[in-house]
Amino acid sequence: MLRTITIGSCVSVQGMFVRQLDDGKIAVRVDERTFIGTPVPAPIKLN
Repeated sequence: MLRTITIGSCVSVQGMFVRQLDDGKIAVRVDERTFIGTPVPAPIKLN
C-alpha cells in the first residue's frame, strides 16, 4: 500500500508501507531506502 509521511517540517516522502512503529510513526520504502516519519492523515470525504 502506498503511504505518505512527513520528515521534519517541510519534507514529505511517498513510498510502499513497510511497518508501523510503537511510537506511531511508520516506515516506507522507496527503491532501496527506508524512511521513517509521521503518517499524513487521509483526506476526509465530504458528501
